[in-house]
Amino acid sequence: MRFRNNAAAVRVKIEKELFMTKILVVDDDKDQLKILSGFLKKKGFDPVTAQNGVKALEEFKKNSFSILLTDLKMPEMDGEKLISEINRINPIVKKIMITAYADVETTVNVMKAGADDLIEKPVNLEKLLEKLKKLESEYFMDEESEAIMSEIEIQNLPVKIIGKSTEIKEAILRAGRVASKNWTVLLKGETGTGKELFAKLIHLLSDRKDFSFVEINCGAIPENLFESELFGHAKGAFTGADKDKKGLVEIADKGTLFLDEIGEMPLLMQAKLLRFLQEGKFQKVGDTETRYSDVRIIAATNRDLTAMIKENLFREDLFYRLSVLDIEIPPLRQRKEDIHLLTDFFLKKYGQSNFSFDDEALNSLIKYNFKGNVRELEHIVQKAIAFSRTNIISKQDLPPEVRFFREDDSSILKEKVSVLEKEMIITALEKNGWNQTKAAKSLGISERVLRYKMQGYSISKD
Repeated sequence: MRFRNNAAAVRVKIEKELFMTKILVVDDDKDQLKILSGFLKKKGFDPVTAQNGVKALEEFKKNSFSILLTDLKMPEMDGEKLISEINRINPIVKKIMITAYADVETTVNVMKAGADDLIEKPVNLEKLLEKLKKLESEYFMDEESEAIMSEIEIQNLPVKIIGKSTEIKEAILRAGRVASKNWTVLLKGETGTGKELFAKLIHLLSDRKDFSFVEINCGAIPENLFESELFGHAKGAFTGADKDKKGLVEIADKGTLFLDEIGEMPLLMQAKLLRFLQEGKFQKVGDTETRYSDVRIIAATNRDLTAMIKENLFREDLFYRLSVLDIEIPPLRQRKEDIHLLTDFFLKKYGQSNFSFDDEALNSLIKYNFKGNVRELEHIVQKAIAFSRTNIISKQDLPPEVRFFREDDSSILKEKVSVLEKEMIITALEKNGWNQTKAAKSLGISERVLRYKMQGYSISKD
């Protein structure tokens, strides 16, 4: 990744080298602290220990950590309070709670406090290692994506990507990594996810940023005009061609050409585009002179190109040429934790920063399916501003399709709780040799409830 200002990139590099495995371990039990610390050292981590939340917070303010591993029940400051405080200081630090009280209510409270994961006592060290490796990877993905977003702010780039979810951060990270490469990029995603925004981001972070960013919607050009639009035409090439015209590949020379909705490109033009991608050569319509253009191609589609290849609607060789680097832009339903950030952004965008959505309205938006993705959410915010009777937007101010949406679509918190609950049940069954009576007792639930949950989660000994 090449930045005009390298501060963000350098910061990430330094942090990876120095703090990649630095973990703050907090427990009031000295023996537990010693076991955890010794295990982490053997596995290549750099643990720093604290015996209570207050000391841990002091340590956190003095040093940089990528992961917090804390007990729940501690004197002076418990794990929930500690996680809340650390979240306030640095929300991208990953947090695991250790508890001997792993019931559903505790799990919900821990997740509300901001924990990323939970592990039950006595700690299974191999499971802990699994969780740490996963969170470590997520932490550095967050760091790198934050560095890219910082660079956007530093350079005052005219793009704004809103979101803190893992899914959107991963897309930002991939965009930043491919920006310095000179190869073609294929952006995949549903309508309204922001593919054009990502194309501009890649261009602005690349060495081509000082040259043109030219875009064309392949679905909006009549087939008989496509070649002229892309490669230009010579005077007299056809009726109405009263002067020479530059094509988009020539206009975008040394810059970036964004081919939106590439799946709509006619087959004949696909062959001509392929030749251009292979050789950098083209001819204007009605001209015999071979010309060259040094342009980077970024393509985007909301269609399944592999299915189109099977139906002979898209060239397989062009597909592989376009998808040298590919990025999947996530739909809004897969990153619902970003909805409140997006609604705030759109309220400010339309000059209504004094407006806000109440909890019931936000919950309705979170449950909604958003087939039109971020673009649909923007239109919903516009309608809500127009029809709201006060500056507090309620559920009644939302369009009927949102108000009366009935699909059972759980929130991110509920999804996390379900995953952890399933893991707790499997752990309890394994500890008790799959004896359901003993497992239910250890979980504090009835055997009937345990069987019901096992059926719901498809849990069986096999």
